[in-house]
Amino acid sequence: QVQLVESGGGLVQAGGSLRLSCAASGRTLGSYTMGWFRQAPGKEREFVAAISRSGGRTIYADSVKGRFTISRDNAKNTVYLQMNSLKPEDTAVYYCAADGHPMGGRLTQNAIDSWGQGTQVTVSS
Repeated sequence: QVQLVESGGGLVQAGGSLRLSCAASGRTLGSYTMGWFRQAPGKEREFVAAISRSGGRTIYADSVKGRFTISRDNAKNTVYLQMNSLKPEDTAVYYCAADGHPMGGRLTQNAIDSWGQGTQVTVSS
């Protein structure tokens, strides 16, 4: 099973940018569809973005489309989430996720094989 460690979270003003990274170990990242989820205080964890094993296909939640970009570098065993034009409602703990199935659409939480520990993103107004 792959182990995932996120980094890059922090405090940023509205309109700013952050880049999250997710480093994998234990298994080759290229075996997994990868994604990002987030959980805001008092809310359920929700899907943010996903990328296919090769990186050729991506999908986003409507709330982040046009502002966030997911990418991957399989040679470095790392997945990224570039977040631009951040809003206070983007404040959440962001989780990296690995799904051993080919990407069909949005990732579902019950299909995730491995989760990272999460990284806090706080956007101030």
